[in-house]
Amino acid sequence: MAEAVGSAPAHPRYQRHETARLRRRRDDVWIAASALVAAMLSLPLAQSSWHGAEVAAVLAIAATSMLAGQRWAIAVVIVAELLLVPTVWPRVFLGDTSIALRIPALISLAAMVPGILAVRRGAAALVLVSGRRRTQRICRRFQLALVVTGLITTFLPLL
Repeated sequence: MAEAVGSAPAHPRYQRHETARLRRRRDDVWIAASALVAAMLSLPLAQSSWHGAEVAAVLAIAATSMLAGQRWAIAVVIVAELLLVPTVWPRVFLGDTSIALRIPALISLAAMVPGILAVRRGAAALVLVSGRRRTQRICRRFQLALVVTGLITTFLPLL
C-alpha cells in the first residue's frame, strides 16, 4: 500500500548505511561503558610513581563524552586506556598484592579490552582530531603509533 501512495522503498545502500550507523552507536556505547568501569575500578589502584589517577580521570571524562554522543572521544579513550595499562596489569600479575586488590584490577583490565580492540577506529578519529587529512596511509601510521605506544606502556613496568 505504501508503494502505491508514492513512497518508494529505501535504497539498499541507504539501508546498509543506517544499519552500520546503528551498529557503530551500539559499539560506542559498549566501549564507553566498559571504559567508564575500567576508569572507576582503576582509580584507587593508581601508584604514586605513574600518573594513573590522572589518566583514569581523563578516561572517565572521555567515556562520559562518548556516552553523550561525541564520536571524537574514542581517540582519547584509546590513548587513555593504553596509558592506564601500566598501572593496572602489574597489580594483577606481579607483586604480593592481596586478592582484594587483584579482583578490581582484573575486572578493570578486562573492561579495557573493548577499547583496546577498537584501535583502528581510534586511530582514524585521532587523525581527524589532529587536523590532518584522513587518508588510509595516515590512518595506518597512527594505528601503528598507537600499537607501539601500547606495547611500550605494557612492558614499561618490567624495566
